[in-house]
Amino acid sequence: MMNQGTLLRSLMRVSAGLAAGACLLAVLAQPAQAQGDTLQISFSLPEIKTGQYQRPYTAVWVETSRGKAVKTLAVWHGDKKWLKDLRRWWRKTGRYQEGDIDGATGATRGPGDYQIVWDGTDSKGNSVVPGEYQLVLEASREHGSRSLMKQKFTLPDTDAHYRIKAGKELGAVEIAQP
Repeated sequence: MMNQGTLLRSLMRVSAGLAAGACLLAVLAQPAQAQGDTLQISFSLPEIKTGQYQRPYTAVWVETSRGKAVKTLAVWHGDKKWLKDLRRWWRKTGRYQEGDIDGATGATRGPGDYQIVWDGTDSKGNSVVPGEYQLVLEASREHGSRSLMKQKFTLPDTDAHYRIKAGKELGAVEIAQP
């Protein structure tokens, strides 16, 4: 016959084992991120020589092939009231995302080279389904011009590389699917 201490320790081991098993099942139930479901995006903001230079507001996001926003990857801005000057981003997704883009926002950036990685998930963190998508980059500058660049791509597609020619406010864009 077991005493109460032994019985309690046995129950605790069983409970710990069940908890560990439940955690393992939860991890195994998550869909694995397949090779080719990520994008590595490299681009630059060119140095523009002008007397009234302001850093551009910049947005980078992924859309479906039909133009529906999937996920905002970056929004660099100064004052939220001017976000609507990123016209396409604002119409597609920006005006609908009150607090949802906090993790993707930051201050405007000066001239230089930048890298962003998309992990193949939507704005809720779910893996996207295989298919046709489009990467969109937009930059708009006060007392300047605007650039809008788009590149279609397919998921999954390993070893795909794309290059978009430079625009007025955005330098050349390199996209790789490792």
